[in-house]
Amino acid sequence: MTYRLLLADDHELIRAGVRIMIQGMDQYEIIAEAEDGPEAVRLASQYAPDIVILDISMKGGGGLEALRSIREVSPTSRVLMLSMHTDAETVFEALEQGATGYLLKDAAKAELHLALRAVSRDERYLSSAIMQPVIAQALAKPATMEADGLTQRQVEILRLISRGTSTRAIAEGLGLSIKTVEAHRSQIMRRLDIHDVPGLVLYAVREGIVSPDD
Repeated sequence: MTYRLLLADDHELIRAGVRIMIQGMDQYEIIAEAEDGPEAVRLASQYAPDIVILDISMKGGGGLEALRSIREVSPTSRVLMLSMHTDAETVFEALEQGATGYLLKDAAKAELHLALRAVSRDERYLSSAIMQPVIAQALAKPATMEADGLTQRQVEILRLISRGTSTRAIAEGLGLSIKTVEAHRSQIMRRLDIHDVPGLVLYAVREGIVSPDD
């Protein structure tokens, strides 16, 4: 299938650069462009695009304000934020407001493609350059709630997944079969309503399931 994209950025050169990169990709087509927040909201309402590539800092209202409105007028649209900001607070706010991904403006074409592929599958995507500060910021926050509905074994598996441990290594370390670990991971995702590993990592660090000592 071809994913229909809305591109919103108040700099024409940025839009032109992104447009050129996307023109060389299969399955993605820019159907509309906006140069400010209100126009992005209007076009999202009009076209209900599959993906919105949204600049976080635009004239006529910021990208975060536009993001909130787009989530209301076109709830099926997935939003990939485009930003120069690398601070964890801005990234968290974008994700909390409903963004599916967060991509830095200096990303290469290959990373843009990876981000679009992830977002098109409704999976979270964060530029690799911001993963460490985001995790560090999350680890600095105290846990506010327990892992809802997870067994002790599932919390243990979630902690190992968040540390980047492979399924095989988890199985060997806990004395389980690979199929059992995969079943636990599927149950964790269903119970938390999180369907990708980056999302599990963000949940784990924010809820204190992994600690700085891990």
